[in-house]
Order: sequence, then structure tokens, then C-alpha cells
Amino acid sequence: METNQPLAGDSLWRNCQAVTMRGGGYATLENAALVIRDGHIAWIGPEAELPAIEIDETRDLGGRWLTPGLIDCHTHLVFGGDRSREFEQRLEGVSYSEIARQGGGIVSSVRATREADFDTLLASAEARARLLLREGVTTLEIKSGYGLDLDSERKMLKVARTLGERLPVTVRATCLAAHALPPEYRERGDDYIELVCESILPTLAAEGLIDAVDGFCEGIAFSVAQMRRVFDAARRLGLPVKLHAEQLSRLGGCQLAAEFGALSADHVEYADSTDARAMAKSGTAAVLLPGAFLTLRETQLPPVEAFREQGVCMALATDLNPGTSPALSLRLMMNLACTLFRLTPEEALAGVTLNAARALGIAERHGSLEVGKAADAAVWDISGPAELSYWLGGQLPVTVFKAGREVTA
Repeated sequence: METNQPLAGDSLWRNCQAVTMRGGGYATLENAALVIRDGHIAWIGPEAELPAIEIDETRDLGGRWLTPGLIDCHTHLVFGGDRSREFEQRLEGVSYSEIARQGGGIVSSVRATREADFDTLLASAEARARLLLREGVTTLEIKSGYGLDLDSERKMLKVARTLGERLPVTVRATCLAAHALPPEYRERGDDYIELVCESILPTLAAEGLIDAVDGFCEGIAFSVAQMRRVFDAARRLGLPVKLHAEQLSRLGGCQLAAEFGALSADHVEYADSTDARAMAKSGTAAVLLPGAFLTLRETQLPPVEAFREQGVCMALATDLNPGTSPALSLRLMMNLACTLFRLTPEEALAGVTLNAARALGIAERHGSLEVGKAADAAVWDISGPAELSYWLGGQLPVTVFKAGREVTA
């Protein structure tokens, strides 16, 4: 027998324009209201259709625009030192590949990261994370990959876990031990991959420090055959995989990612329509990283039209790292994705909300404003959602909510 009990909640948010991103588009609700209970959305819809409720507090959002909290689904946020001198070298005409072969690039960050203690890494990473949180980011993926030995990779991943405990942000920790060949394994790539598969991954997985496994499939890093060994090891451990693929050349990384049902293939500038078909079939997202494209002054555009035609989920991220994308603004990446890659503002917002959640395997809980999902949201003082992609950086007025609570960074 129905009792018509009123809907109970901790708070009612009302008087807003809700860009729900349900289904991957704006899906805007005008004059919307949301009921928040236990950090989740218990009801959402036009305020005129609000059912009877029992509520502890009401928050008037003043007619502003409400979006899901932003998700940065590809960062290398934990690292030691910086590589500003390499930035100068590239401007002087030295290529990224040449710098790497000279002992710079990723390996230079490895040296600095190994030398830094836990507290130093935590302090610098927290400062960078807070800059992202201030512009509406409520979920971060953080990769290791500047340690390249068990102890240093563990140190990086513990920093990532600690950030998730100290800050109002969901952190997904990804082991990227197969990022580059450490100096002590020079000319012994297969031996290092053996270390990754048989020691680093199993140990760190057993310690609960890994949510996913990533690798760099490229001529200056690891081959498809070597990455297959890493993916096999991840599969044995029950961990999802991701891949830096087709950034500087086309080696077949996207096909490998699709074969293993990877959460995402990232960069993908040299992917083609065949790769797009394979990724669409496997449900593998394409994570576009315009910050690295801009910094490296690349000219090979990712196959956005092929991704559209095949229905490949397209996410966006900062790729925040010390060498090729020292990017501290996810909204700036939205603008660059529109201006450089020709995404629409709607696609860009999907790329940092629902599609980013899909690229992390957390879309059931995050990425859109829907009943049952986390009440992670941002309230913007803007004229419409396209304005989030319109401005070239800067701090737009925003109020950020994590699990239904207003937070500050």
C-alpha cells in the first residue's frame, strides 16, 4: 500500500539552470531543483514538478548555471623539479625526441622525483591540485611514472592517495611504471618490462595503491609487444588498462587498447578511422590532450571527425606534467580543444564531465547530474555553458560542491 511519504533529503538546491550532461549533451533543465541526500542526488527536475519533501536546508542558487563537477582524467600531477629549460630548447628547434635521447624528457623528471622526499612531492602536488579545484574540478586521475622503480613508484602513488584524503576531490591512481626506460635499464627494455610485470605491478596492487594501469606505446618508449605484456599482467591482477597511444607516430597502440577493452587511449593524434572503429567497438574512450599538442607545436590533428562518425567517446584532460603540458587549467584545455581540434563547446564540456568519467570507468557514479550519482557540482556565474570554453583561462566565479557540500580549495 502506498503511503505517499514525502521525499527526504539533507538539502534542496533550487532556482538554477542545470546542465545535466545526461547522455553526453547539455540536457539543460530550466528553473531546476535538486534534492541531495547522503552526498548523492535523490531527485532532479523542474522546480515546478518538485514532489513533497522533508528537507534540512534550502539553498537558492540565484538563477546561476549548475554543471557536474569537472573531471581531469589524465594528469601527471606528482613530480619533482621542472623542465623549463627543455621548453627553451624546443623553442630553439630541438625536438621532443631529441631531448629524450639526450637524457632529458621523462628521464630528467625521474631523477628529480627519485631525489624528492614524500613531503616535498606532496606539497608541490597539493599546490597544483588546488589550482584545478578552484576552477570546478572535483575528480582527478593521477599517474605515477616518474619513479620507474618500486620504491619511487610507491612514493608517487602514496602521494596521490594522500591528496584524495586531504582535499575535497576524488582521486583515481594509475600506475604508469611503463612510462620510460630508467637509466639503469639502458638498452634492456624487455628486462625492465619484466620488472614492471613481475614486481612493481603485483606489489603495488596488493598494497591497494592502483586503480588502473597505463603505459607509453611509442618509439621513444615501449613497443606494442612490450605493452601487451604489461596489459596481460594487469589483466591477471584484475586491473583496467589505459594507454598513451599514437601521440608521435602510429605504432598500433589504439588497436592494442581496443583489443584489451581499455578504458581509454590517450593523445591519439596519429590514430585513423580503423582505430576509431576498433575503439568504438570496444568502448575505449579517446582522451584528447590539446595542452601537449600546443606545447610540442604538433601539426597532426587527432581524427575527431572519425571519432564522431564511429561514436567514440571523446574526453579531454590537462595532461598536467612538467615537460610537455605544464597546464594548470582544465577550462583552458576546453578552449584549446575547440579552437585547435574543432570540438564544439558542448563536446568540450562532455569531455570534462561524463566522457571523462567514462575514461576513468566511474560513469555510474560521476560525470552527470542524475539520480543516484554523487552530488559533485559547480555553480557558475555565466551567461550560458558555452562560456566555459569561451574564455582563455582566468578564474570564472564558481561555487564548488563535493558530495553535496560546498568546498574551498
